[in-house]
Amino acid sequence: MPTFERRWTAADLARMPEDGNRYEVIDGELFVTPAPSYRHQEAALVLHGILRNYLRRERVGHALVAPADVEFSPKRLVQPDVFVVPLVDGRRPEHFHDVNRLLLAAEVLSPGTARADRVAKRTLFRDQGVPEYWIVDLDSRVIERSTPADPRVEIAVDRLVWLPEGAGGALEIDVEKYFAEVLDG
Repeated sequence: MPTFERRWTAADLARMPEDGNRYEVIDGELFVTPAPSYRHQEAALVLHGILRNYLRRERVGHALVAPADVEFSPKRLVQPDVFVVPLVDGRRPEHFHDVNRLLLAAEVLSPGTARADRVAKRTLFRDQGVPEYWIVDLDSRVIERSTPADPRVEIAVDRLVWLPEGAGGALEIDVEKYFAEVLDG
């Protein structure tokens, strides 16, 4: 007896229940993530604040937090915890389809998201040419950095430097200070 595997699309997600879960589809596979923990949200919001302050000086992009759909194709719709879209004519875009690309995507690792974040999403963001992909690992107090140009993962323990296209100066994140603010508050 043949087995049939359902191939999910972005359109299918519009019919999902409003139940507090996050629904994403990557290459036809459905990923369901429960509502994030307080610690997870704190990590995402602190990172968003750092990026937002930097992008106020370096007007190259606009930082957002989930939930917000990023649809690369009918089979690729994700909701990164924190992401940066490029500006359009010097202004923040109103819809993702206005830009169709990201300057940065970041995920805060949770016990139930490790496979999706480290494998499926890392592959997706590389395939889509996202210049930077970060995974914030709260337990290890490190930030994993990936780029499409290098299949290896860089582990940032002390500092993380980001210089997006068009910026005049780099953002330098003191990783130890970031984790102290998020976890030791």
